[in-house]
Amino acid sequence: MALLELTLCKSFLPSASAPGFNLDISLSCEAGVTVLFGASGSGKTLTLDSLAGFLRPEQGRILLNNEILFDAESGLCQPPQRRGIGYVFQNYALFPHMTVGQNLAFGIARLPTLERHRKVHEMLELFGLTALATRKPHELSGGEKQRASIARALITEPRLLLLDEPVRGLDYPLRLDFYEVLRNIRQKYQIPILLVTHDVQEGFTLAERVAVYEAGRIVQIGAPDEICLRPRSTAVARLLGISNIFSGTVEELDPMSDCTRIRTSLFSITVPYLPGRLRGDTVWFCIPQEHVLLVHPSMSKSDQSRENRIPVQVVEEIVTPNTVRLLLRVQGANTTSNGNAASFHMESEVSRLVYKKMGLAKQKDWLVALPKAFIHVFGEQEG
Repeated sequence: MALLELTLCKSFLPSASAPGFNLDISLSCEAGVTVLFGASGSGKTLTLDSLAGFLRPEQGRILLNNEILFDAESGLCQPPQRRGIGYVFQNYALFPHMTVGQNLAFGIARLPTLERHRKVHEMLELFGLTALATRKPHELSGGEKQRASIARALITEPRLLLLDEPVRGLDYPLRLDFYEVLRNIRQKYQIPILLVTHDVQEGFTLAERVAVYEAGRIVQIGAPDEICLRPRSTAVARLLGISNIFSGTVEELDPMSDCTRIRTSLFSITVPYLPGRLRGDTVWFCIPQEHVLLVHPSMSKSDQSRENRIPVQVVEEIVTPNTVRLLLRVQGANTTSNGNAASFHMESEVSRLVYKKMGLAKQKDWLVALPKAFIHVFGEQEG
């Protein structure tokens, strides 16, 4: 049995400032980091608040280490202070009138004095806060507040840790510091950790498992790599930042060679065999930007594979510290009513070193290769 199991249903009536909303989820978690990922307002923080006891669902059940924290049918609802859950809020919620040391001691006030002092000292050392023990929250930087908030949540030895966008507003070096802190927490405490974020890179860097939220429901859950390579729908793909999403028609099906041929309005591609599909079916597919490979035309003749080669032009280059994101115009033979070549776009992402070596800058007559292994055809019909 999982360490944490929950089923939650909660309805929110529409108001002048917000539309109606229904939270309806089921989730089970082992020790380690489960990231709740999705757009703002999709129900991630509401899930944490329900677990912590700040929000009472209308239906459902919450079990933590086989102990019932909430059960709608029996009317059981343990108060927050009895649930054994640590919660790090977006604004860290440190008591402004207390020092860092006093904030940490607050949660273990019932312990004997010597034991309380020992645990506070250990946490101050563990999180590099010893020199800040007598400072108040307004005297701390954002990263220091974050570490103090996490230390306060962990000093009670919680059975579950909830983190609600803990790096929001922090600069990149402080984010990296937090990632290291979280790795240490995961290894030391061996408890379920639920982390809320709507940042794709952050979520998929930290997660052992990702639950993708959409409009109050979990629409996909699994390992980060699995979700990135096989998003369940075009909506999930767009949440992940995949812009190369296309529709086409099944042209050929060949189970013997494990191939399906799909034609779009401007190009055809080969993908693995699609059981259950028929010729003429409309399908949607995607490929992440990092797997769209640019090939110089002079290389294509010597390259024997020539898998899914498509002529393109580089339209725009977006340079980041590590990569270059390229907007590519796909060219076709058809013409529009005004006589111009019909075209649409896809994106590629390459390292700056590759970009510099290839000399890509807005030259004509480039090709892209779409490796068959990284093309994902969605299992459901999309419109």
